[in-house]
Amino acid sequence: MTNKNLHLSHLLEINLAVIFISTSGTLGRYIDLPVPVIIASRGILAFFILLLFCRWKGISLKVKQSDLPLVILSGILMALHWVTYFYALQMSSVAIGMLSIYTYPIITAFLEPLLLKTKFQKIHLLLAAFVLLGIYFLAPNFSLENSHTMAIGIGVLSALFYALRNIILKVKVKHYHGSMLMVYQTAIIGLLLFPALFYVDGTTLFEQWKGIVALAVLTTAIGHTLFLMTFKHFSMTSISIMSSVQPVYGIIIGAIFLSEIPELTTVFGGCLILGSVVIESIRSSK
Repeated sequence: MTNKNLHLSHLLEINLAVIFISTSGTLGRYIDLPVPVIIASRGILAFFILLLFCRWKGISLKVKQSDLPLVILSGILMALHWVTYFYALQMSSVAIGMLSIYTYPIITAFLEPLLLKTKFQKIHLLLAAFVLLGIYFLAPNFSLENSHTMAIGIGVLSALFYALRNIILKVKVKHYHGSMLMVYQTAIIGLLLFPALFYVDGTTLFEQWKGIVALAVLTTAIGHTLFLMTFKHFSMTSISIMSSVQPVYGIIIGAIFLSEIPELTTVFGGCLILGSVVIESIRSSK
């Protein structure tokens, strides 16, 4: 396969991963359970699915002792990201919840040079600002005085956790398979939030099984594993900017399944984000 075709394959892979991950917004609004219960169920179920997959494919689960602290820290950050993100979703809408966490490309652009000692690129600030402008237009009736303010604040905090987790795993993903890393991530999330399951009865939990299974399989096992595997091919800032199309996908899914129809400003904001994704995709190919 030529370098050009290989790069196109990687671009398609990250877009497929983003589509699967984008289901989280609609599922987060659809599942009628407390957030810690949703995340605990999601983590535990995804852990067993990914563990079986790794056994089937013969993927090693061994982690170097020196790498274990960072892998555990990344799992804790992922748990914090999921919990805060789903609180933002339940307090607002698919659009507000998903868009608020997409401040993370800007956070990543600042953190990656500091933590990974990479060269700071001014173009990333410009593209991140472009994404932020798109996010502003995507959020209809944005006002600091309405009830969505807390959700946006929690969403931005979730973005910080997500950016830190991605940067930490960036240095480890070269040595480990994406599915194997997600086994550890989901195991840590399941262990941390397992006590939450004692605060809901089994009947209530079973009534929501369709949403939980979809969240564990589509969003987590498939989406996040594919997403981790793209870390080998792009910088974290490039990945964060290219994956900024996620709110667009998420809002479309929300419109189809939850009848949350976006306004014209939302469509305009989506075009701005897609524009930055195309620019970064072309730039990264060179």
